[in-house]
Amino acid sequence: KIVGLSKIPRVVDVFARRLQVQERLTHEILNCVQNALQPLGTAVVIEAQHLCMMMRGVQKQNSVTTTSAFTGEFRNVETRGEFLNLISANLS
Repeated sequence: KIVGLSKIPRVVDVFARRLQVQERLTHEILNCVQNALQPLGTAVVIEAQHLCMMMRGVQKQNSVTTTSAFTGEFRNVETRGEFLNLISANLS
């Protein structure tokens, strides 16, 4: 199955609008893509700044939290490593 690139942000928006933690968001996106497209593997990496860290308590302005989840072929160490290497330039 083939989907346009614009569909990925739409999926993210659907789940991100809900009250939840980043870890669950990561897995919900992964499961949605996996179930809808049934690819050989799915990889989801989310890098986010949390307002609770920036505005309250410790007030760490540049604090970033990264979560990831992998299925199928991306559980292979080499495949996962190649994927993470390709996207690492885009992560802060």
